[in-house]
Amino acid sequence: MAALNGWSSFPLHENLDHDLAIRRFCPARVEQEHGECEWEDELLNELELCSPSHTTTLPCLPAPEVDEFVDSCINMDHYDKECSNLQHDFDLFQEEMETFSLVNDVYGDASMMIEGDGLEMSGSFEDFRVPDPEMVPSVQEEVSHGDLNQGLHLVHLLLACAEAVGCRDTQLADSILNQIWVSASPWGDSLQRVSYCFATGLKSRLSLLHNVNANGTFTNGAKEKPLITREEKSEAFQLLYQTTPYIAFGFMAANEAICQAAKGKDSLHVMDIGMETTLQWPSLIRTLASRPEGPPNLRITGLISEHYLSELEVSMKILVDDASTLGLTLEFNMISGPVTPSVLTKENLNLREGETLFVNSIMHLHEFVKESRGSLKAILQAIKKLRPTVLTVVEQDANHNGPFFLGRFLESLHYYSAIFDSLEASLPRNSAQRMKIEFLFAEEIRNIVAFEGIIRVERHERIDQWRRQLGRAGFQVMGMKCMSQAKMLISVYGCDGYTLSSEKGCLLLGWKGRPIIFASAWQVHNVLST
Repeated sequence: MAALNGWSSFPLHENLDHDLAIRRFCPARVEQEHGECEWEDELLNELELCSPSHTTTLPCLPAPEVDEFVDSCINMDHYDKECSNLQHDFDLFQEEMETFSLVNDVYGDASMMIEGDGLEMSGSFEDFRVPDPEMVPSVQEEVSHGDLNQGLHLVHLLLACAEAVGCRDTQLADSILNQIWVSASPWGDSLQRVSYCFATGLKSRLSLLHNVNANGTFTNGAKEKPLITREEKSEAFQLLYQTTPYIAFGFMAANEAICQAAKGKDSLHVMDIGMETTLQWPSLIRTLASRPEGPPNLRITGLISEHYLSELEVSMKILVDDASTLGLTLEFNMISGPVTPSVLTKENLNLREGETLFVNSIMHLHEFVKESRGSLKAILQAIKKLRPTVLTVVEQDANHNGPFFLGRFLESLHYYSAIFDSLEASLPRNSAQRMKIEFLFAEEIRNIVAFEGIIRVERHERIDQWRRQLGRAGFQVMGMKCMSQAKMLISVYGCDGYTLSSEKGCLLLGWKGRPIIFASAWQVHNVLST
């Protein structure tokens, strides 16, 4: 461990007393733990700031917890087998796609997975400290994984910087952050890349702290630009959809729940909350069109942001034409603007007599989770009043909405380290596609790490918390019956490491045992009882 000391301007104990090592970076932490600090809830839109009169203390980070956390972040190679031969995997991908029509519909053109290793970054990426594409190492010049001590050192720097930021010790946090930039890299191994994203989030949070006026308001310099544009976000989402099973898993599970509940129904209406893409619907249309009892009439209402209006209109017109060739009548409607309880009414949604209603949410309900939870409760109650046959909920299975900054930082670092490790097993380090996908996650990470109040929308929660919230709103879980389809879908990717499990009627997709995303279906409680 002596080599560890040489990488930093501050010493670490050779016996790795992690708790002490982290606390010494932040002298204010000692005062906090003696009950001399309080959280000022109003300042900085609920940024956790320290003040000297309250007895509430920050959550302590015990040494065993740090040991386990660091080990889980930098020792994720329990599966040594990776997808080193991309062409072989792609051939396998196409071969299995031909025999599995459902997955074939879900994935679309997968050729983008292995095309174009050059980095073609737009102007917005430059704000994310991405260097010139010519500087990115080639496959033969990849940044090495580094040894265990270097990874340990990098994780400790991140934890120390997070502690300093949480204590408003901006000078110390800036100093540690400068050391993080030395080791973190957007084209290194998975830990270096995810560290780079978290460092960017810490930088943004520090920027907010540096731009606080005496009255607690922000100066103009505190405004943060998005890391990627909406067009780049859409492209990255599609690349993620093609490269990993995370998105396709949610689409497939939701579609299966809808199809099972739609048996014998002639008129279906799917209301999709927060629709940003039509990738989910080709598979649903094809499955419904091939029903033994014949295709139903299908209506899809998308509750969308106005920014997606034009592109969704084009893609849905194509789907309407494709559905017609399969003998299925498809009608598509869009309602743009914020989703509020007043929008979720029978009159506004134009619900028709005799239609079977399905409400679909793919990774959007968490945006209604607030500190008071009143917003989510109101949305769920409004959905319940619509009496849907099924409510499908797909969400990230992670606790990124904790009340304390440090705990949220630890949880999100663990979670996204697993995702970046899965990308390491699927795409080469100099892949332009991989970097674009990681920018998509970088935007999420920055929102979790840097922001508070109404601008922090990435409030992911664990499946147990969703079960409690949906139960209180009057919903009861329906058992998901698509385990075999999910296993087949995962096998298409040809990479070891993805794990699948069932928990109390819900399906969970993870990476090397770490839950990443869950899929669930719900019915109004009294409907189930009858």
